[in-house]
Amino acid sequence: MKKTILIIEDNDDIREGTAEILALANYNVIKTDNGKTGVDLAQKNLPDMVLCDIMMPEMDGYSVLYLLSKNAETASIPFIFLTAKAERVDMRRGMEMGADDYLTKPFDDMELLNAIESRLNKKNKQKAFYSQSLESLNQLASQGNGLTELKKIIAERKTRQFKKKQVIYYEGDTALGIYLILAGKVKTTKLSSDGRELQTGIYGPEEYLGIHALLSNESYNDTAEALEDTVVCLLPRDVIDQLLNRYSDIGKQFIKILSNNLREKEEQLLQLAYHSVRKRMAEVLLRLAKHYEQEAGVQNRSFKASREDLAAMAGMATETVSRTLSDFKEEGLIEKQGSQIHILNLQRLQNMKN
Repeated sequence: MKKTILIIEDNDDIREGTAEILALANYNVIKTDNGKTGVDLAQKNLPDMVLCDIMMPEMDGYSVLYLLSKNAETASIPFIFLTAKAERVDMRRGMEMGADDYLTKPFDDMELLNAIESRLNKKNKQKAFYSQSLESLNQLASQGNGLTELKKIIAERKTRQFKKKQVIYYEGDTALGIYLILAGKVKTTKLSSDGRELQTGIYGPEEYLGIHALLSNESYNDTAEALEDTVVCLLPRDVIDQLLNRYSDIGKQFIKILSNNLREKEEQLLQLAYHSVRKRMAEVLLRLAKHYEQEAGVQNRSFKASREDLAAMAGMATETVSRTLSDFKEEGLIEKQGSQIHILNLQRLQNMKN
């Protein structure tokens, strides 16, 4: 079956030349010279891909991408920007908004076709990846239809890629739904009234963000930031609400996740309130080691953590973190090279006196 490509480009020569190349490559082509018409065509025809210029009259490419991403039917369509060489400095904005790729004009036939085939193949591979990675979610529904429906929803959703230190959502943002982490790591933090940051959790592949906000119908109560390059999928609020109403086991599993998170938060609060600086740091190191060990599936006492992240997790100043880690190193409890930490004496950290 032929794939359909929508071209939104106000330069007549580029638009017609690109359309001719795609037609020869056996693609169906829809084309327009302005963004406003392009949005209407995308919503009406639901193409397999959109090629869009950035600088256009009436509506620019950023606005086109924004409007398509807000529509459930068009949000998952691969989107490639067509940009002049002088505009490349603006591409970071487009990629952060959810664009999949960009081509710098002028581009040749093979650049165009390779970019399109690469993105279409990636979408197919993502669907296969979802099916494989979601096998671990079998406990979400006792009825086969519930799991099948959940897989279908995720496979149809467009993924978002976040670079290291890029924010996924901020504390106080309206909860759009639940984020499923497909690859990478994410930390969640809260700010105190005096501006100090407290890290409330670290999450990896096949873990969810935002369940509490969705179930309580509130805004996100923390800020989620990528610890490394991360891929996530947003499961919209209205869709999750329908699944929760239809399949009780999905609701039970989310409640179980919330209960585990609540227990971890209670333990963290007790540590902050009653434990000494040394014991708090020891517990943070043990918690990180356990997290990375579970993720790797093998015994692993080495991990990377910045002073700032350790300070946010332990609720102390970065200077205090440095002093405490130096003490631990001198006492033979850990080895440290830059941000890489290796635990030498697990037992002594576990038995650290308060």
